[in-house]
Amino acid sequence: MDISEIYKIIYKQNLRISTDTRSIEDNSVFVALKGENFDGNAFAKKALSKGAKLVFVDDKKYSDLENVIYVPDTLKMIQELAVYHRDKFQIPFIAITGSNGKTTTKELVNSVLLEKYKTHCTKGNLNNHIGVPLTILSIQTDTEMAIIEMGANHKGEIDFLCKISKPNYGYITNFGRAHLEGFGNLEGVIEGKSELYNFLKNNSAKVFVNTADETQNTILSKKGIIDIIPFGPDSNTDINLENIDPFVSVNYLGKIIKSNLIGSYNFYNISAAIAIGEHFGLSFEQIKDGIQKYFPTNNRSQVLKKEDLEIILDAYNANPSSMEIALSSLSNQSDVVLILGDMAELGSFSEEEHQKLVFLIEQRNFHKTYLLGDQFFKTNITKPNIYKYRDIENLKSDLKNDYFSNKKIFIKGSRSMKLEELIHIF
Repeated sequence: MDISEIYKIIYKQNLRISTDTRSIEDNSVFVALKGENFDGNAFAKKALSKGAKLVFVDDKKYSDLENVIYVPDTLKMIQELAVYHRDKFQIPFIAITGSNGKTTTKELVNSVLLEKYKTHCTKGNLNNHIGVPLTILSIQTDTEMAIIEMGANHKGEIDFLCKISKPNYGYITNFGRAHLEGFGNLEGVIEGKSELYNFLKNNSAKVFVNTADETQNTILSKKGIIDIIPFGPDSNTDINLENIDPFVSVNYLGKIIKSNLIGSYNFYNISAAIAIGEHFGLSFEQIKDGIQKYFPTNNRSQVLKKEDLEIILDAYNANPSSMEIALSSLSNQSDVVLILGDMAELGSFSEEEHQKLVFLIEQRNFHKTYLLGDQFFKTNITKPNIYKYRDIENLKSDLKNDYFSNKKIFIKGSRSMKLEELIHIF
Protein backbone atom coordinates (compact mmCIF):
# COMPACT_ATOMS: atom_id res chain seq x y z
CA MET A 1 0.00 0.00 0.00
CA ASP A 2 1.56 3.29 -1.09
CA ILE A 3 1.21 6.71 0.54
CA SER A 4 -1.48 7.93 -1.85
CA GLU A 5 -3.67 4.93 -0.98
CA ILE A 6 -3.15 5.43 2.76
CA TYR A 7 -3.93 9.13 2.34
CA LYS A 8 -7.21 8.37 0.56
CA ILE A 9 -8.24 5.91 3.25
CA ILE A 10 -7.70 8.48 6.00
CA TYR A 11 -8.88 11.70 4.41
CA LYS A 12 -11.88 10.38 2.44
CA GLN A 13 -13.36 9.35 5.77
CA ASN A 14 -12.28 12.66 7.33
CA LEU A 15 -10.40 10.81 10.05
CA ARG A 16 -8.09 12.47 12.60
CA ILE A 17 -4.61 11.07 13.14
CA SER A 18 -3.63 10.34 16.74
CA THR A 19 -0.45 8.89 18.23
CA ASP A 20 -1.76 8.83 21.80
CA THR A 21 -4.58 6.55 22.95
CA ARG A 22 -5.60 9.18 25.50
CA SER A 23 -6.78 11.44 22.67
CA ILE A 24 -8.67 8.78 20.70
CA GLU A 25 -12.10 9.85 19.43
CA ASP A 26 -14.69 8.11 17.25
CA ASN A 27 -13.17 9.56 14.08
CA SER A 28 -9.56 8.73 14.96
CA VAL A 29 -6.83 6.80 13.22
CA PHE A 30 -4.21 5.57 15.67
CA VAL A 31 -0.63 5.46 14.42
CA ALA A 32 1.63 3.34 16.64
CA LEU A 33 4.98 5.06 17.09
CA LYS A 34 7.98 3.82 19.03
CA GLY A 35 10.05 5.79 21.52
CA GLU A 36 12.93 5.16 23.87
CA ASN A 37 10.61 4.04 26.65
CA PHE A 38 7.45 2.93 24.85
CA ASP A 39 6.14 0.94 21.91
CA GLY A 40 2.88 2.24 20.49
CA ASN A 41 2.26 -1.11 18.79
CA ALA A 42 1.39 -2.55 22.18
CA PHE A 43 -1.54 -0.12 22.41
CA ALA A 44 -3.20 -1.18 19.15
CA LYS A 45 -5.97 -3.16 20.85
CA LYS A 46 -6.58 -0.37 23.38
CA ALA A 47 -6.91 2.18 20.57
CA LEU A 48 -9.55 0.02 18.88
CA SER A 49 -11.44 -0.44 22.14
CA LYS A 50 -11.53 3.33 22.59
CA GLY A 51 -13.13 3.81 19.18
CA ALA A 52 -10.32 4.19 16.67
CA LYS A 53 -11.57 3.42 13.15
CA LEU A 54 -8.16 2.23 12.00
CA VAL A 55 -4.78 1.43 13.53
CA PHE A 56 -1.43 1.49 11.73
CA VAL A 57 1.35 -0.65 13.22
CA ASP A 58 4.89 -1.54 12.17
CA ASP A 59 5.11 -4.76 14.20
CA LYS A 60 3.56 -7.72 12.38
CA LYS A 61 2.53 -9.51 15.55
CA TYR A 62 -0.23 -6.92 16.02
CA SER A 63 -1.37 -6.90 12.40
CA ASP A 64 -3.87 -9.77 12.66
CA LEU A 65 -6.33 -7.60 14.59
CA GLU A 66 -9.39 -6.34 12.72
CA ASN A 67 -9.01 -2.81 11.29
CA VAL A 68 -5.25 -2.90 11.83
CA ILE A 69 -2.96 -2.15 8.87
CA TYR A 70 0.72 -3.07 8.84
CA VAL A 71 3.33 -0.72 7.34
CA PRO A 72 7.11 -1.17 7.54
CA ASP A 73 7.73 2.09 9.42
CA THR A 74 4.92 4.12 11.01
CA LEU A 75 7.08 7.20 11.64
CA LYS A 76 8.21 7.30 8.02
CA MET A 77 4.56 6.87 7.03
CA ILE A 78 3.35 9.97 8.85
CA GLN A 79 6.29 11.98 7.53
CA GLU A 80 5.51 10.95 3.94
CA LEU A 81 1.79 11.56 4.52
CA ALA A 82 2.65 15.06 5.74
CA VAL A 83 4.55 15.82 2.53
CA TYR A 84 1.63 14.48 0.47
CA HIS A 85 -0.84 16.64 2.41
CA ARG A 86 1.42 19.72 2.28
CA ASP A 87 1.55 19.54 -1.51
CA LYS A 88 -2.21 20.07 -1.70
CA PHE A 89 -1.91 23.64 -0.36
CA GLN A 90 -0.96 26.79 -2.26
CA ILE A 91 -0.88 29.07 0.78
CA PRO A 92 1.83 30.81 2.82
CA PHE A 93 3.75 28.38 5.02
CA ILE A 94 5.78 30.40 7.53
CA ALA A 95 8.59 28.49 9.25
CA ILE A 96 9.93 29.84 12.54
CA THR A 97 13.04 28.57 14.29
CA GLY A 98 15.82 29.96 16.48
CA SER A 99 17.55 29.38 19.80
CA ASN A 100 15.20 31.49 21.93
CA GLY A 101 11.73 32.91 21.54
CA LYS A 102 10.47 30.75 18.69
CA THR A 103 7.36 29.48 20.49
CA THR A 104 6.41 32.96 21.74
CA THR A 105 7.01 34.44 18.28
CA LYS A 106 4.97 31.68 16.64
CA GLU A 107 2.07 32.32 19.01
CA LEU A 108 2.25 36.09 18.44
CA VAL A 109 2.36 35.67 14.66
CA ASN A 110 -0.62 33.33 14.79
CA SER A 111 -2.57 35.68 17.06
CA VAL A 112 -1.95 38.57 14.66
CA LEU A 113 -2.73 36.71 11.42
CA LEU A 114 -5.92 35.28 12.96
CA GLU A 115 -7.33 38.81 12.83
CA LYS A 116 -7.61 38.48 9.03
CA TYR A 117 -7.00 34.87 8.01
CA LYS A 118 -7.93 31.33 8.95
CA THR A 119 -4.63 30.07 10.32
CA HIS A 120 -3.16 26.80 11.48
CA CYS A 121 -0.11 26.73 13.71
CA THR A 122 2.02 24.35 15.71
CA LYS A 123 0.41 23.47 19.04
CA GLY A 124 2.67 24.12 22.01
CA ASN A 125 6.20 23.23 20.99
CA LEU A 126 5.46 20.14 18.87
CA ASN A 127 8.31 21.16 16.64
CA ASN A 128 10.35 18.02 15.95
CA HIS A 129 10.38 15.16 13.42
CA ILE A 130 7.07 13.91 14.84
CA GLY A 131 5.39 17.18 15.83
CA VAL A 132 5.90 18.96 12.50
CA PRO A 133 4.35 16.15 10.40
CA LEU A 134 1.40 15.89 12.80
CA THR A 135 0.93 19.66 12.65
CA ILE A 136 0.82 19.56 8.85
CA LEU A 137 -1.50 16.55 8.76
CA SER A 138 -4.05 18.43 10.88
CA ILE A 139 -4.27 21.39 8.48
CA GLN A 140 -7.83 21.73 7.18
CA THR A 141 -8.65 22.40 3.54
CA ASP A 142 -9.94 25.95 4.15
CA THR A 143 -6.77 27.10 5.96
CA GLU A 144 -5.30 30.33 4.56
CA MET A 145 -2.03 30.54 6.52
CA ALA A 146 0.19 27.93 8.19
CA ILE A 147 2.74 28.81 10.88
CA ILE A 148 5.18 25.98 11.54
CA GLU A 149 7.61 26.01 14.46
CA MET A 150 10.81 24.05 13.95
CA GLY A 151 13.11 22.89 16.74
CA ALA A 152 16.45 21.12 16.51
CA ASN A 153 19.34 19.99 18.67
CA HIS A 154 21.53 18.52 15.91
CA LYS A 155 22.64 19.57 12.46
CA GLY A 156 20.46 18.31 9.64
CA GLU A 157 17.19 18.41 11.57
CA ILE A 158 15.98 21.79 10.30
CA ASP A 159 16.78 20.75 6.73
CA PHE A 160 14.74 17.57 7.22
CA LEU A 161 11.77 19.52 8.63
CA CYS A 162 11.97 21.97 5.73
CA LYS A 163 11.73 19.11 3.24
CA ILE A 164 8.52 18.00 4.97
CA SER A 165 6.87 21.39 5.45
CA LYS A 166 8.27 23.18 2.37
CA PRO A 167 8.01 26.72 3.80
CA ASN A 168 7.79 29.66 1.43
CA TYR A 169 8.50 32.16 4.22
CA GLY A 170 10.88 31.85 7.15
CA TYR A 171 12.14 33.63 10.24
CA ILE A 172 15.00 32.81 12.60
CA THR A 173 14.57 34.53 15.96
CA ASN A 174 18.25 34.43 16.98
CA PHE A 175 21.29 32.23 17.42
CA GLY A 176 22.25 31.41 21.01
CA ARG A 177 24.19 28.96 23.15
CA ALA A 178 21.45 26.33 23.28
CA HIS A 179 21.65 22.56 22.70
CA LEU A 180 25.43 22.76 22.66
CA GLU A 181 25.62 19.06 23.46
CA GLY A 182 24.14 18.25 20.05
CA PHE A 183 25.42 21.15 17.96
CA GLY A 184 28.94 21.12 19.40
CA ASN A 185 29.40 24.89 19.72
CA LEU A 186 27.82 28.20 18.76
CA GLU A 187 29.06 27.84 15.19
CA GLY A 188 27.23 24.52 15.04
CA VAL A 189 24.05 26.20 16.29
CA ILE A 190 24.33 28.85 13.57
CA GLU A 191 24.98 26.26 10.88
CA GLY A 192 22.08 24.09 12.04
CA LYS A 193 19.50 26.85 12.34
CA SER A 194 20.67 28.40 9.05
CA GLU A 195 19.52 25.30 7.22
CA LEU A 196 16.22 27.17 7.04
CA TYR A 197 17.94 29.97 5.13
CA ASN A 198 19.50 27.43 2.76
CA PHE A 199 16.12 25.90 1.97
CA LEU A 200 14.43 29.27 1.48
CA LYS A 201 17.18 30.45 -0.87
CA ASN A 202 17.16 27.24 -2.90
CA ASN A 203 13.39 27.47 -3.30
CA SER A 204 13.15 31.21 -4.06
CA ALA A 205 11.27 31.81 -0.82
CA LYS A 206 11.26 34.91 1.39
CA VAL A 207 13.10 35.61 4.64
CA PHE A 208 11.87 37.88 7.43
CA VAL A 209 14.92 39.32 9.18
CA ASN A 210 15.55 41.49 12.22
CA THR A 211 18.19 43.91 10.95
CA ALA A 212 19.27 44.69 14.53
CA ASP A 213 20.85 41.23 14.63
CA GLU A 214 24.30 41.64 13.07
CA THR A 215 24.92 37.89 13.06
CA GLN A 216 21.88 37.36 10.87
CA ASN A 217 22.88 40.21 8.55
CA THR A 218 26.33 38.69 8.12
CA ILE A 219 25.00 35.19 7.43
CA LEU A 220 22.43 36.41 4.91
CA SER A 221 25.11 38.41 3.14
CA LYS A 222 27.52 35.46 3.01
CA LYS A 223 24.81 33.20 1.63
CA GLY A 224 23.84 35.79 -0.97
CA ILE A 225 20.23 35.90 0.21
CA ILE A 226 18.62 39.12 -1.02
CA ASP A 227 14.92 38.23 -1.08
CA ILE A 228 14.37 39.49 2.46
CA ILE A 229 11.58 41.31 4.29
CA PRO A 230 13.46 43.41 6.87
CA PHE A 231 12.29 45.01 10.10
CA GLY A 232 14.29 46.93 12.66
CA PRO A 233 17.01 49.52 12.04
CA ASP A 234 17.45 50.71 8.44
CA SER A 235 14.14 49.18 7.38
CA ASN A 236 10.83 50.77 6.42
CA THR A 237 8.98 49.13 9.31
CA ASP A 238 8.33 51.81 11.94
CA ILE A 239 8.55 49.80 15.19
CA ASN A 240 10.23 51.10 18.35
CA LEU A 241 10.38 50.05 21.98
CA GLU A 242 8.15 52.40 23.98
CA ASN A 243 8.18 51.18 27.57
CA ILE A 244 8.57 48.19 29.93
CA ASP A 245 6.43 48.41 33.06
CA PRO A 246 7.05 45.34 33.34
CA PHE A 247 5.01 44.60 30.20
CA VAL A 248 6.47 45.58 26.86
CA SER A 249 4.82 48.42 24.95
CA VAL A 250 5.86 49.23 21.39
CA ASN A 251 5.42 52.29 19.22
CA TYR A 252 4.21 51.23 15.78
CA LEU A 253 3.41 53.87 13.18
CA GLY A 254 3.40 56.48 15.94
CA LYS A 255 0.78 54.61 17.98
CA ILE A 256 1.16 52.51 21.13
CA ILE A 257 0.56 48.77 21.36
CA LYS A 258 0.65 47.29 24.87
CA SER A 259 1.55 43.61 25.09
CA ASN A 260 1.14 41.06 27.86
CA LEU A 261 4.80 40.06 27.66
CA ILE A 262 7.60 41.03 30.02
CA GLY A 263 11.28 41.65 29.32
CA SER A 264 13.01 43.75 26.69
CA TYR A 265 13.92 40.54 24.84
CA ASN A 266 10.26 40.16 23.85
CA PHE A 267 10.42 43.42 21.89
CA TYR A 268 11.92 41.56 18.93
CA ASN A 269 9.33 38.78 19.15
CA ILE A 270 6.58 41.39 19.02
CA SER A 271 8.35 43.25 16.21
CA ALA A 272 8.50 40.09 14.11
CA ALA A 273 4.77 39.51 14.53
CA ILE A 274 4.06 43.12 13.55
CA ALA A 275 6.32 42.91 10.48
CA ILE A 276 4.75 39.65 9.33
CA GLY A 277 1.26 41.04 9.87
CA GLU A 278 2.17 44.18 7.93
CA HIS A 279 3.56 42.14 5.04
CA PHE A 280 0.34 40.17 4.75
CA GLY A 281 -1.83 43.28 4.63
CA LEU A 282 -3.21 43.62 8.14
CA SER A 283 -4.27 47.03 9.38
CA PHE A 284 -2.82 48.72 12.46
CA GLU A 285 -5.94 47.86 14.46
CA GLN A 286 -5.80 44.21 13.42
CA ILE A 287 -2.13 43.96 14.37
CA LYS A 288 -2.75 45.75 17.67
CA ASP A 289 -5.66 43.47 18.54
CA GLY A 290 -3.63 40.37 17.70
CA ILE A 291 -0.71 41.43 19.90
CA GLN A 292 -2.93 42.42 22.82
CA LYS A 293 -4.99 39.22 22.71
CA TYR A 294 -1.95 37.04 23.27
CA PHE A 295 -1.28 35.97 26.86
CA PRO A 296 1.71 33.71 27.65
CA THR A 297 0.95 30.27 29.09
CA ASN A 298 2.75 27.01 29.92
CA ASN A 299 5.26 28.59 32.33
CA ARG A 300 6.59 30.97 29.67
CA SER A 301 7.13 34.53 30.94
CA GLN A 302 3.99 34.35 33.05
CA VAL A 303 3.46 37.12 35.60
CA LEU A 304 1.62 36.14 38.78
CA LYS A 305 0.57 38.51 41.56
CA LYS A 306 0.42 37.23 45.14
CA GLU A 307 -0.26 39.93 47.73
CA ASP A 308 2.80 42.21 47.63
CA LEU A 309 4.86 39.83 45.48
CA GLU A 310 5.28 39.81 41.71
CA ILE A 311 6.28 36.36 40.48
CA ILE A 312 7.74 35.90 37.01
CA LEU A 313 7.57 32.25 36.00
CA ASP A 314 9.72 31.38 32.98
CA ALA A 315 10.40 27.75 33.74
CA TYR A 316 9.68 26.04 30.43
CA ASN A 317 13.20 26.20 29.08
CA ALA A 318 16.61 27.75 29.72
CA ASN A 319 20.00 28.03 28.07
CA PRO A 320 22.98 30.33 28.67
CA SER A 321 21.84 32.93 26.14
CA SER A 322 18.26 33.14 27.39
CA MET A 323 19.44 33.24 31.02
CA GLU A 324 21.82 36.13 30.37
CA ILE A 325 19.21 38.10 28.43
CA ALA A 326 16.61 37.54 31.13
CA LEU A 327 18.93 38.65 33.95
CA SER A 328 19.99 41.77 32.07
CA SER A 329 16.34 42.75 31.65
CA LEU A 330 15.64 42.73 35.39
CA SER A 331 15.69 46.25 36.81
CA ASN A 332 15.74 47.31 40.49
CA GLN A 333 17.91 44.29 41.22
CA SER A 334 17.96 44.77 44.98
CA ASP A 335 14.25 43.93 44.98
CA VAL A 336 14.69 40.77 42.90
CA VAL A 337 14.87 37.21 44.25
CA LEU A 338 16.30 34.79 41.70
CA ILE A 339 15.39 31.11 41.65
CA LEU A 340 17.29 29.40 38.86
CA GLY A 341 17.46 25.76 37.81
CA ASP A 342 20.06 23.87 35.81
CA MET A 343 20.34 24.41 32.06
CA ALA A 344 20.06 21.12 30.16
CA GLU A 345 21.68 19.75 26.99
CA LEU A 346 24.97 21.63 27.31
CA GLY A 347 27.20 18.56 27.25
CA SER A 348 30.87 19.29 27.91
CA PHE A 349 30.08 23.02 28.12
CA SER A 350 27.76 22.58 31.10
CA GLU A 351 30.21 23.24 33.96
CA GLU A 352 31.70 26.28 32.24
CA GLU A 353 28.34 27.82 31.32
CA HIS A 354 26.84 27.38 34.80
CA GLN A 355 29.93 28.96 36.37
CA LYS A 356 29.73 31.89 33.93
CA LEU A 357 26.16 32.50 35.01
CA VAL A 358 27.16 32.48 38.68
CA PHE A 359 29.88 35.07 37.94
CA LEU A 360 27.26 37.21 36.21
CA ILE A 361 24.93 36.97 39.21
CA GLU A 362 27.75 37.91 41.58
CA GLN A 363 28.35 41.10 39.60
CA ARG A 364 24.77 42.19 40.20
CA ASN A 365 22.96 43.27 43.33
CA PHE A 366 20.09 40.81 43.57
CA HIS A 367 18.39 40.50 46.96
CA LYS A 368 18.87 36.71 47.10
CA THR A 369 19.63 33.93 44.64
CA TYR A 370 18.64 30.28 44.94
CA LEU A 371 20.29 27.82 42.55
CA LEU A 372 18.92 24.30 42.00
CA GLY A 373 20.44 21.27 40.34
CA ASP A 374 23.58 19.17 40.12
CA GLN A 375 25.31 21.56 37.73
CA PHE A 376 24.71 24.69 39.79
CA PHE A 377 25.70 22.76 42.92
CA LYS A 378 29.19 22.23 41.42
CA THR A 379 29.78 25.96 40.93
CA ASN A 380 32.02 28.12 43.11
CA ILE A 381 30.24 30.93 44.93
CA THR A 382 32.17 33.84 46.44
CA LYS A 383 29.39 36.27 47.37
CA PRO A 384 26.77 36.14 50.14
CA ASN A 385 23.04 35.65 49.59
CA ILE A 386 23.57 32.98 46.92
CA TYR A 387 22.40 29.52 47.95
CA LYS A 388 22.67 26.25 46.04
CA TYR A 389 20.70 23.01 46.29
CA ARG A 390 20.78 19.59 44.71
CA ASP A 391 17.29 18.66 45.83
CA ILE A 392 14.11 20.65 45.20
CA GLU A 393 12.57 19.53 48.49
CA ASN A 394 15.38 21.19 50.46
CA LEU A 395 14.89 24.33 48.40
CA LYS A 396 11.16 24.28 49.09
CA SER A 397 11.83 23.96 52.81
CA ASP A 398 14.15 26.98 52.88
CA LEU A 399 11.80 29.10 50.78
CA LYS A 400 8.94 28.32 53.17
CA ASN A 401 11.07 29.47 56.10
CA ASP A 402 12.24 32.66 54.39
CA TYR A 403 10.31 35.92 54.32
CA PHE A 404 9.72 37.95 51.18
CA SER A 405 7.88 41.26 51.09
CA ASN A 406 7.56 43.72 48.20
CA LYS A 407 9.84 41.59 46.09
CA LYS A 408 9.94 40.38 42.51
CA ILE A 409 10.49 36.62 42.35
CA PHE A 410 12.09 35.51 39.07
CA ILE A 411 11.97 31.76 38.38
CA LYS A 412 13.74 30.23 35.39
CA GLY A 413 15.28 26.88 34.48
CA SER A 414 15.06 23.95 32.11
CA ARG A 415 11.78 22.08 32.00
CA SER A 416 13.29 19.04 33.71
CA MET A 417 13.83 21.06 36.90
CA LYS A 418 10.04 21.40 37.45
CA LEU A 419 10.42 24.83 39.03
CA GLU A 420 6.70 25.52 38.63
CA GLU A 421 6.26 23.37 41.74
CA LEU A 422 7.59 26.30 43.78
CA ILE A 423 4.72 28.66 42.98
CA HIS A 424 2.43 27.45 45.76
CA ILE A 425 5.07 28.30 48.38
CA PHE A 426 4.66 32.05 47.99
